[in-house]
Amino acid sequence: MPISAADAITPAIEHTKQQLFQPFRIGQWTKLAFVGLLAGELGSNGCNRNNFHFPAHGGAVPHTQIPGPWSNFPGIGSLGIDPALMAAIMSAAVAAVLAAFAIGIILMYVSSVMRFVLFDSIIARECHIRWSWGRRMGPGWQYFVWKLIYVVVSFAGLAVLIGVPLAFAFANGWLKQPKEHVAPLVVGGVFLFSFFLAWLLATAVIFVLTKDFVVPQMALEGVDAFEGWRRLWAMMQAEMGAYVGYIAMKIVLAIVVGIIIGIAALIVGLFFAIPTVGLSLLAILTGKSAGLTWNVYTITLAIVVGCILLGIFLYLVSLVSVPAIVFFPAYSIYFFAGRYPQLSAVLYPAVPAMPVRAGATSGMAPPPL
Repeated sequence: MPISAADAITPAIEHTKQQLFQPFRIGQWTKLAFVGLLAGELGSNGCNRNNFHFPAHGGAVPHTQIPGPWSNFPGIGSLGIDPALMAAIMSAAVAAVLAAFAIGIILMYVSSVMRFVLFDSIIARECHIRWSWGRRMGPGWQYFVWKLIYVVVSFAGLAVLIGVPLAFAFANGWLKQPKEHVAPLVVGGVFLFSFFLAWLLATAVIFVLTKDFVVPQMALEGVDAFEGWRRLWAMMQAEMGAYVGYIAMKIVLAIVVGIIIGIAALIVGLFFAIPTVGLSLLAILTGKSAGLTWNVYTITLAIVVGCILLGIFLYLVSLVSVPAIVFFPAYSIYFFAGRYPQLSAVLYPAVPAMPVRAGATSGMAPPPL
């Protein structure tokens, strides 16, 4: 029987308690943290954008003209920049971009397969990465292809959404003389920003519904993502209010759980940072008293120790997030189980009937041994 989004919270919490604390096993927590990280279940609400500001050096800039292939480009040869160095920098930049793109594609595929590994871990209440990975590579590949198409369509939609209004404004001269077209620019900017937010919300909802309700269909029946979406859309049309309530409830839960995990991570960070800083100061003072100075060996040792401490801290923070990694997939599974019979059959397996002894139905006593 289908349950509401609010009613699915209780069984999801009970499931999380049973899987993580009955009994408590640090190995399972570590595996779930690893799977959740690669599956994107630990994804943050935004990304940090670091702006690098290079310091400006005083003094006059030399204007020595350097002959070569780069001398025809303004600002290269005339600024005294070695063309060979510039070519090497550009080649390295292109190689870095291509490497980042390749790594991103590989991680997207790994994330696609790990989504099914996480699904198996929640259903079985046990995380077996190697076993799930071997049997889920096919559905993971199909999900990976869908995500590639999703990314292309999302960025293409943003390009059209932003590019068409900008081209229209440029063609009508609004951008050349903005002071004379303040009203249409302001109104157009408001509409453009509204459409931009609506597009981001729509693509985010599509992605969440896919990983919550299409992935189980792919895992249990072997259908592709597009067939899964066709079935899901028919289910949503039958009870649109329930799915809208699910999205709203999941947003609220994500905010609440995010605050709780943030506070827990802060507490862990304080307990970890205070003794680390104290021991670091003690090591520096001890090293100075022993006559040690900063050289290649001590700097390397400090970097290695710092990386180890950072890894330990990230590991502890990931362990703090494990209850959320289990809760949210369990929440979607319990909500969807009443609407998807195949998932319900796996989540609530039928109990085999006890054999009836002869004479039990007729009220007769069993024969003596």
